[in-house]
Amino acid sequence: MAVMADRIKPFPVIDDDNRDFWEGARRHELIIKRCGDCGFYIHYPKPFCPKCWSENVQPTRVSGRGHVFTFNIVRQQIAPGIPPPYVVALVALEEQEDVRVVANIVECAPETVSIGMPVEVTFQQEDEELTIPQFRPAARAGGAS
Repeated sequence: MAVMADRIKPFPVIDDDNRDFWEGARRHELIIKRCGDCGFYIHYPKPFCPKCWSENVQPTRVSGRGHVFTFNIVRQQIAPGIPPPYVVALVALEEQEDVRVVANIVECAPETVSIGMPVEVTFQQEDEELTIPQFRPAARAGGAS
């Protein structure tokens, strides 16, 4: 994360490896790279598959559904522009259990978050350039918005 003078909150440095993820977020799509040879989903984005070492990786839209693998409730101010309390979680995506996205859990009280809780992606528009994927409690079993 980097901090620019005109932004208070930390924001990601976008590079060739993660550009598809962030451009997808701007369109309100959760994009994860997937190996075209073995089908393995890859996150954090890399230019190759860590399973078969193929460089045939492509951005793929995923459902945005998953569950809370683990989480922490942040109760002290540690980042500018982000008042506590808030939840930072590792969300396991339903497409592949070991594909996990670090994100905030929103639209619920921090004390109601639990390991295994079903969640779905939502998007927070920070400005015209940055949209951040976050997760909220799933509205219904198997459903995303």
